[in-house]
Amino acid sequence: MRHELLQVKFIHSKTRIMRMNHQCDDTSVLRAQARRAASLRCYEIIRCMALVLTGILAVSVNGCQSPAEDMSKVQVDLTLEPSEPVVGNANVMVRLTDTEGTLIEKADVQVEGNMNHAGMKPSFAEMTESEPGLYSGTLDFTMGGDWFLLVSAKMPDGTTVERKFDVPRVKVQ
Repeated sequence: MRHELLQVKFIHSKTRIMRMNHQCDDTSVLRAQARRAASLRCYEIIRCMALVLTGILAVSVNGCQSPAEDMSKVQVDLTLEPSEPVVGNANVMVRLTDTEGTLIEKADVQVEGNMNHAGMKPSFAEMTESEPGLYSGTLDFTMGGDWFLLVSAKMPDGTTVERKFDVPRVKVQ
């Protein structure tokens, strides 16, 4: 059984019109439907493979964390003076202890201050070990509002510990 599918008009730039009658039988229609179904199956297989690879990648990245990410091994305490900071310089003290309460000396400690909203330049405190296990520096709160401080401490054994501290409501004097 033969079916006339459609009459296609092609318009050329010189407004010439060519007409083409295209006919096909039932088997060519079935073949076209089978090809379309096969391409959809291929698409679904590729999509599933992409999801599996994404999952494997996520697991492998999480499994590659440095040993310093173990939060329970190091206690990080942060103190600000004044305790209710205002715009301007504030003294920052960081105390590092292990699980037994022993002070951790000779660490490389850095403090970065950021506002909670995007678009502000971060402020950094240059930290020095003022006493064994106690690190101090000065941080400039450049404007009033909510801040957070990121403390990063590289231990003498090479591991790194990072903590985030919220500093709400820095006031304007």
